[in-house]
Amino acid sequence: MMGILETKGFLQRHRDGVRHLYSATRSREKAGRSALTHLMSTFFEGSASKMFAALLDESACQLSDDELAQLQQSIDQARKQGN
Repeated sequence: MMGILETKGFLQRHRDGVRHLYSATRSREKAGRSALTHLMSTFFEGSASKMFAALLDESACQLSDDELAQLQQSIDQARKQGN
């Protein structure tokens, strides 16, 4: 498994005596964005709005007022950047 991840460029291997040490080649943020892009294209026809709608359907009742306000702020910021 580690070899496959190394071949795909997700890990790099360092030798330490007889041991092999692996470390990530991408930051957590970049890996997360890549995973979300893949998820969106695979399950939601490349549509961010469909993906967010599905997430909200599942978790809307569990979101706090602060989390909802944070989401609204992100939406407002995206609108400003889009214009």
